[in-house]
Amino acid sequence: MLKIGCMTTAAGHERADAARNRARVLAAAERLFSTEDPRSVTMDRIAKEAGVGRATLYRRYPDVGSIAVALLDEHERLLQEQLMSGPPPLGPGAPPAERLAAFYGAMVELLDRHLALVLGAEVGDARMRTGAYGFWRLHVRSLLLAGGVPEADALIDTLLAPLAPEVFRHQRDDRGLSLADISLSLGWLAHRVLGGR
Repeated sequence: MLKIGCMTTAAGHERADAARNRARVLAAAERLFSTEDPRSVTMDRIAKEAGVGRATLYRRYPDVGSIAVALLDEHERLLQEQLMSGPPPLGPGAPPAERLAAFYGAMVELLDRHLALVLGAEVGDARMRTGAYGFWRLHVRSLLLAGGVPEADALIDTLLAPLAPEVFRHQRDDRGLSLADISLSLGWLAHRVLGGR
């Protein structure tokens, strides 16, 4: 049974019109984020670009950051699946140092492809409150524990700090470092912390 004004049916399925509106909003936001600084994009601009009313937009998303998070979710989910069940060294089966280096490499690629989106969703403290960051923390913690690193919990955020989008943008855009240079330096860090070559 459908309720007027709701986006889902009583069975919990998304209504067809709500699904279409969600797809239009996400596509419009991705276009805007890819062509300008995400911090300058407003909810009004996204609603106009998507061709939906402001009430429709706000019913699902409270702010621009929540739209960016929704867009990023699919990309991050694919990486999470690779970490859990993909081939080594990104997936299980490789030594912890190699897995951490592979994780760094995959994150550098994700940041490069979706930097505007990440900057719209994960700037400052907001980054640490996302579900993806929680997953990255658990992954790095498991690698540190597998590698026998003492006080692993105190080191997790330090090892994730170089993946902050502002740091990546500064390295790539302001300092002119290549993706290979950034990945290589992070791989070196992984091997220093967890041993290996």
